[in-house]
Amino acid sequence: MRVTLFANFREHAGVKSFDLDLPACTTVQQAVEAIIQRYPALRRHWLNEAGEIHAHVHIFVNGEEYLTLPEAERTLLQPQDSLDFFPPVAGGQL
Repeated sequence: MRVTLFANFREHAGVKSFDLDLPACTTVQQAVEAIIQRYPALRRHWLNEAGEIHAHVHIFVNGEEYLTLPEAERTLLQPQDSLDFFPPVAGGQL
C-alpha cells in the first residue's frame, strides 16, 4: 500500500511517502495505527486519547475521503490501495 503524507504531517514523520506492507482486509484504523508505530511523532496529530482518529485529519483512500465511505475507519483496504493524509487547511481571502 502506498502512503503519502502532506504538509506538516510530512514534516513530523520526516518522509513524504512510503510503502506499507499490511495484509489484505486491514482497516483504515489499523493502517493508521501501523503508520504511527513506524512514525510515533504522528500520534498526537492523528489520534485523540481514546485512540480515535481526529476529525481534522483528512485521509483519502484511493482518492476518496474515508469519512465518505460507508464503513469510514472500518473500511477494508487492499495491498494495491493508496492512502493520502492531509492536515487541516485554513486560510483564504478576507
